[in-house]
Amino acid sequence: MMQIGYTMMTEQAGPRELVDHVVAAERAGFDFSVISDHSFPWLESQGHAPYAWSVLGAAAQATSRIPLMTYVTCPTFRYHPAVVAQKAATLQLLSEGRFRLGLGSGENLNEHIVGRGWPSARVRLDMLDEAVGIIRDLFSGDQVTRHGRHFQVDDARLWDVPATPPPIGIAVSGPRSCALAGRHADLLIATEPKASLLEDFSAHGGAGKPRIGQMPVCYDPDRDAAVARAHEQFRWALGGWRLNAELPLPGGFEQASAHTREEDVAKGIPCGDDVEAVVDAARAYAEAGFTELALVQIGGAQQLPFLRWAETELLPALREL
Repeated sequence: MMQIGYTMMTEQAGPRELVDHVVAAERAGFDFSVISDHSFPWLESQGHAPYAWSVLGAAAQATSRIPLMTYVTCPTFRYHPAVVAQKAATLQLLSEGRFRLGLGSGENLNEHIVGRGWPSARVRLDMLDEAVGIIRDLFSGDQVTRHGRHFQVDDARLWDVPATPPPIGIAVSGPRSCALAGRHADLLIATEPKASLLEDFSAHGGAGKPRIGQMPVCYDPDRDAAVARAHEQFRWALGGWRLNAELPLPGGFEQASAHTREEDVAKGIPCGDDVEAVVDAARAYAEAGFTELALVQIGGAQQLPFLRWAETELLPALREL
């Protein structure tokens, strides 16, 4: 049975609201939760970008059962990998073992703020490869010195180390990232139901490990309102990862999605209150081989109505997958 998770979208709600939402998701019976880690929203209409790690700390104290996870953090530009290791170890302690560290090679939208430029995807994956090694070394609790191609670590050590380190997930989008994840990750992260990604992951050492997908939905009893909101806030998602990783500001996403129509969004995102439409979309992930699926409800103000609907109607249907 595929586990169903809830996404705290930092681009569409403030920090206190995000904590309230994950508390309600735990109460509704979701199996796990994830959180985006951004410094900008994709579109100005989304309107938010609080610091994900502060929200996670509050969520760890406000909840007692639901697992927490970054989806995903980039440990190579805004954050040095040694800093990410310390944050992740602390979250694992605060949550009493409920935290998983999801990592990725990043998006220009978030990482450009530190002024280090934006290299090619190949270089970004090399940086991620090196960063994951540093993080794992620090999770041991030993003193670590590393002088690599991209990162320097001098006599670093974590003084508060959980007995069980946070599992590390790596986001994939193609063969090179799948190979990296197969070598280094405890679980795979993806946003598309592509069986080929899971096959590549398995071929490089990922066989038998969890595979987590993510899927947007837009619940509303009024389907037309749901379609309009999905278009207003989530039309950027139809651009694909190759484009989305490169654009530096929300204005770029506005321009790139200027000709995306409401009907285009409605074809790719289940909108309204049709349970079967969501189940059909989720089935593609189950059939591809994903073991977990995190749902994204579009629209910050609609989270609590969505969670009530999910508890009574959607989750029971999805558990049949």
